[in-house]
Amino acid sequence: MSETGLGRPRIGIAGISIESSTFSPHQSGDKAFTQRRGETLLDYYGFLDAGEEMRDAADWIPLLQCRSLPGGAVPLETYERFKAEILTGIRAGGAFDGFYFDIHGAMSVTDMDDAEGDLAAAVRAELGDDTLISASMDLHGNVSRQLLDAVDLITCYRMAPHEDAWNTKARAVHNLLSRLRTEGGADPVARRPYKAWVQVPVLLPGEKTSTRIEPARSIYRQVPEVEAGVGVLDASIWVGYAWADEPRCQAAVVVTGDDPRAIAEGTRKLASAYWDARADFAFVADALDLDACLDAALASGAPRPYVISDSGDNPTAGGAGDVSWTLGELLQRPELADGAVTLIHASIFDEQAVSQAVAAGVGAQVDLQVGANVDAGPAGPVNLKGTVFSITTGDPEAGTQVVISSGGVHAIITERRKPFHHLEDFTKLGLDPHATDIVVVKIGYLEPELYKLAAGWKLGLTPGGVDQDLIRLGHARLAPGVFPFTDDPTAGELDIVVSRREGQQIVEVQSA
Repeated sequence: MSETGLGRPRIGIAGISIESSTFSPHQSGDKAFTQRRGETLLDYYGFLDAGEEMRDAADWIPLLQCRSLPGGAVPLETYERFKAEILTGIRAGGAFDGFYFDIHGAMSVTDMDDAEGDLAAAVRAELGDDTLISASMDLHGNVSRQLLDAVDLITCYRMAPHEDAWNTKARAVHNLLSRLRTEGGADPVARRPYKAWVQVPVLLPGEKTSTRIEPARSIYRQVPEVEAGVGVLDASIWVGYAWADEPRCQAAVVVTGDDPRAIAEGTRKLASAYWDARADFAFVADALDLDACLDAALASGAPRPYVISDSGDNPTAGGAGDVSWTLGELLQRPELADGAVTLIHASIFDEQAVSQAVAAGVGAQVDLQVGANVDAGPAGPVNLKGTVFSITTGDPEAGTQVVISSGGVHAIITERRKPFHHLEDFTKLGLDPHATDIVVVKIGYLEPELYKLAAGWKLGLTPGGVDQDLIRLGHARLAPGVFPFTDDPTAGELDIVVSRREGQQIVEVQSA
């Protein structure tokens, strides 16, 4: 091992990042992941570009980071392959002073309950007891005790939507570098901060916990205030992931630093604020069934364009992306039949339907069966008769995309799963969202460009693998007392754990 504090530390990079619903029949296999290794992985992090201060502060050993669009559970064999490659890379890489662990926190793996905890424990065992591990996470991840004990530093996003994602990754690396340089030099215990952790028995969807609105906005404003305290290094609140049925799924707070009393007080402050507000969280927009959303959007004088979130099959929350129920309902609305009102629906992925439309060509009439090849639960395939409006090839996520017009409905069908978050996603298909009356998107809360686009907005409570009606989904394996599945006031008696690794031992300390 290098002489930390005297020379350049050696820091490895690895992780697996995906948000995966156990209620979706979709499977996130090898092909779902973008796999980055070596220089390609190092180039992924802009703050580690050549000439950047953090790049020059260490010798970086990039191993494997796998990142996927949210989806269904990861097959065990896919997870085991990625895990084995990471562990092999650690063994081949020599001694590490530090390790940047880039994960999401809501990866579900078939036949497992805590995939990130399992991966972190395996990484820790391979690295040994002295290496400092820093993890960055999505705030919709989960923090189990197994994960907590395996890492030394841990932080997550503070904004939903995640406009601070890259800032968070850079903060995790900055914290790691700062601790490697802390007083104590090469002494692995002296450079380790304490961690104050507590799980908060609340599990809510991101659409109720957006930091754009109260109460999450005010609660998250307290995070940097706690972080600024004397003896505190970092503070984070995790919302947890609502669409997996695992005991670890609930909110959590972790505060790290050198003063056990200060970090315990900060953890209690943030956790209590979250628990006390549990009944105050509300949807980020008016949340209605689809018919009511359409009634509002079609009303005389409704602002244009009007955006409706088709939330139940949101691919960026873990939905399969091919649920056809909403499109079927749109095609049955008489107000959309003659083209006087224009509507875009984004989207359904269906390789065969795309192939048939491409064979027919632009301007041709087609009669397609669309969707429900993966998630047939809510509706099965929908019959789509219309005209091929456009064909677009070469999208790195979607592959080939076709637009089928039927009356006033322009239905986007993609070869592969794709989220629609940017105006360019529409305009390159020949569609103009600004000039369209209604835009229906498989999404929950609106990403920044769509949020700016929307003159009016409703959140559609539609069915799918990430249904906003959590009770309807039927969780059965959550920890006892989790709100809103139960509302036990005594569950808020929070038991804060303050600990750090000392050699092979996890030592818990009294905070007061």
